Amino acid sequence: MSEAGSATPQIEEADTRTVRRAVSGAAMGNAIEWYDYGVYGYLAVVIRDVFFPDVSSAAGTLLVFAGIAIPFVLRPLGGIVLGPLGDRYGRRQVLAVTILLMSGSTFCVGLIPGYATIGIWAPILLLVFRLVQGFSTGGEYGGAATFIAEYAPDRRRGFWGSFLEFGTLGGTILGAVLATAVQLGFDEQTLQSWGWRIPFLVAGPLGLIGFYLRSKLEDTPAFQHAETEGQTSTSPFREVLANVWPQILQLIGFVVLLNVADYILLTYMPTYLTQVLEISDTESLLVLIGVMIVMMALIAPVGALSDRVGRKPLLLTAAIGFLVLGAPAFLMLGMKAVFPVIVGLVIVGGLLLLMLGTIGSALPAMFPTRNRYGGFSIGYSTSTAAFGGTAPLAVSALITATGNDLVPAFYLMGAAVIAIVPILVMPETARVSLSHPTRIPGTDRFVPDRTPAMAGGSRA
Repeated sequence: MSEAGSATPQIEEADTRTVRRAVSGAAMGNAIEWYDYGVYGYLAVVIRDVFFPDVSSAAGTLLVFAGIAIPFVLRPLGGIVLGPLGDRYGRRQVLAVTILLMSGSTFCVGLIPGYATIGIWAPILLLVFRLVQGFSTGGEYGGAATFIAEYAPDRRRGFWGSFLEFGTLGGTILGAVLATAVQLGFDEQTLQSWGWRIPFLVAGPLGLIGFYLRSKLEDTPAFQHAETEGQTSTSPFREVLANVWPQILQLIGFVVLLNVADYILLTYMPTYLTQVLEISDTESLLVLIGVMIVMMALIAPVGALSDRVGRKPLLLTAAIGFLVLGAPAFLMLGMKAVFPVIVGLVIVGGLLLLMLGTIGSALPAMFPTRNRYGGFSIGYSTSTAAFGGTAPLAVSALITATGNDLVPAFYLMGAAVIAIVPILVMPETARVSLSHPTRIPGTDRFVPDRTPAMAGGSRA
């Protein structure tokens, strides 16, 4: 960037067709990530029986959800390694690697022989492949969000950014549908023998499709401009720690609520409804899929709404909503009748929808171009590892220990309390150009970035 006070060069916006292709390629990776969680969450009981047959039902369920939680230990490492690489060498190249690692590790889970065949090596191999998945996802979400945000026109960044989470819901639904189909279509012996493998193996061709879509795209206009102007960093990790740590802390605080809500509704809820509330498998799965389909239909309008009214009002409404309505929603679930269960899920899903439709545009804009992929990935993966992936395991363990079915509500309410403060202090990014990411202290206004480059880099 030029010296302080000079005009910021304008980055030419991509045409609508190119934006659509960019959004499709980026959202595909998020869809595959959540496809894996959908399959794993909806087949939790089968996975327990295949990989942990010699333990009690409660212990086996905890071990299955540990298979979701433990890989998140590597997620921050993935963010630390892959995020800064995306700032130095380009978003597209790193995203090509992450989608292959994610889909490949899910595919390989479907190839593992069960405990009855290879004993302890079965859960060990399951853990290894899920660790690979955890590492790769550390660089996936931040890169995909950055990719879409940098391609989208500023005035419609909320609309286009919402499709990242459209991929989340679409992947979860596809995983849930296939998992439900194999459970309904096979008898128990066939399901545990080989039927459960089918949804995991489908991740292989899905990953190849996503890789193809991404390989046909150029890098984002913002990154290409920065590269042409010599504004990319040769020390991106060091710059992230030195220059954007306040934004990282704000992001971590907000993402606590986002991920707790995400993983409770999309990953843990099938087990909560069937194992804790003892609602029939078919009824609970179909209701959940129906709620997610409605969320998919509404997520783009929510994103467009954020372009008009701002990101912060929607995010704050969601946080206050979880704080006030979390307990009533789960009390309605506890009634176990179809209507109150639907109402309870609609409340939780609706509040989550306000965040999902907004974050893809709000959070990347908190960071300057040269540190956007790294700063976003490190903050997001750290918060997700600490509070998101562990949520199903923690909630399941607390319900077992206390016998209180309202534990998920209290967990959500606590996360909402944490998130309200960073939402209040984070800058409003609606209609703000990504080439003007630095906030004027004490206001919600931005000025062109004047972050000095670290040693070895050029001036940003």
